[in-house]
Amino acid sequence: MNMLIYLIPIALFMGGLGLFGFLWSLKNSQYDDLEGASWRILDDEDEKMPRP
Repeated sequence: MNMLIYLIPIALFMGGLGLFGFLWSLKNSQYDDLEGASWRILDDEDEKMPRP
């Protein structure tokens, strides 16, 4: 039971830290372009071919 004195505040702190990180990522527009990264990785910037 004595360990709960330490574990509960640590768990609350880590949960708050995760919430802070999530809210920071929302504020900095990390979730705006979800499909852009998947298309950019397929784009070959070395070749400049005309697109149909």
